[in-house]
Amino acid sequence: MSIELHYQVNTNPISLIASWLIEQGLEGASQEELLEGYCAKLLSAGIPIQRVHVAQRAVHPEFGGIGFDWLKGGEVARAQYAHVSLPPEEFLKSPLYYLLEQNISEMRERLPNHNEPHRFPFLDELRSKGATEYFAMKLSFAKPAKTLAVDPNNTPEGLVISWTSDAVDGFSEANICDLRKLLSSLGLALKSTSNRRTANDLVAVYLGADAGKRVLSGDIQRGSFETIHAVIWYFDLHGFTKLSESNPGPSIIAMLNDYFEEVVSVVEQHGGNVLKFMGDGILAIFDYRAKTNPVESAIEAAITLRQSIIELNHRRESDGKTTTGFSLALHEGDVLYGNIGSSNRLDFTVIGPAVNTTARILSMCGQLESDLTISAKVGQSITARRKNLVSLGRYKLRGVSEPQELFTLHL
Repeated sequence: MSIELHYQVNTNPISLIASWLIEQGLEGASQEELLEGYCAKLLSAGIPIQRVHVAQRAVHPEFGGIGFDWLKGGEVARAQYAHVSLPPEEFLKSPLYYLLEQNISEMRERLPNHNEPHRFPFLDELRSKGATEYFAMKLSFAKPAKTLAVDPNNTPEGLVISWTSDAVDGFSEANICDLRKLLSSLGLALKSTSNRRTANDLVAVYLGADAGKRVLSGDIQRGSFETIHAVIWYFDLHGFTKLSESNPGPSIIAMLNDYFEEVVSVVEQHGGNVLKFMGDGILAIFDYRAKTNPVESAIEAAITLRQSIIELNHRRESDGKTTTGFSLALHEGDVLYGNIGSSNRLDFTVIGPAVNTTARILSMCGQLESDLTISAKVGQSITARRKNLVSLGRYKLRGVSEPQELFTLHL
């Protein structure tokens, strides 16, 4: 006796969209890819959308939120919302601000074609572009609270989304029901992909682009390392201890941020990787695995930095702010690049004799009255191309076995 099994394939378009969203979240699609596919599939399912907007909280030092806009016939555009102490007036008067602060999960606004101003000016703008109905919902990524109201200026993890229709009669009740059904699947997929993006952003900010990429790819075992050849870049501000004693804390932090912004920008623009901040110092490397010549990149970065610091000091002086100088040491050699630390606190960095030698060279900058001091290993490889390379003499460096000839670039 044979038994025939019959499987019914679900061809409901809304169920298919929900399954597709989950698959995209599992596969790690970007937020833009996810939303473009979602909107295209809504149109194919007969839901008359003209515009879709999604906003989510961001965990990033430069911006507090991200938004995505899809317009029919176009692609998804991404926007970043800066951290602000006071929200802009436009946001305060928006329907999304109202939705967030009220004890409601959704709002639906018909947009009849007449001249009477809407209570939300933004909806008048949509109506002028042919919109006939606006529908918005909010979704929390946490356990339900006693109230649906949240602080619009400090939103929890979740999303708000709005759909705008340009159909003559707007959305049907069936359309609204379908949008509600898809919200959880969309939210789960967006949560997955946004968490990955947040992780990428944060590790890049805190560890550096290359180290962050390595950590996220699974290079996280304590003691895992590789030997690489690199130009080591050691930067230090002048007189920081004295400045810290004579200036209030907030102004010192602001000063560090100003100078570090210049240094990091210059290093990254020239292909280097900033590995760590150490008080008023910065450790960076220019890796020989890069396509560009790391010695030339490091030297060009040093030259650019000199000019950048001059310009920064002029700006700070004109604003009545404290200024200072810097010391920079360049050396070249093999370093161990990887995870070092304890079982529950690791640092992704470089260690080795070449790093120690660079630190000793940096300590000679004050004695030699040189803002840029270069080791013989780096200097010898650029002698033919840099006619302004000047020897500062040979010195016995503490902890370094052989005397080292040091160089600088004459201005």
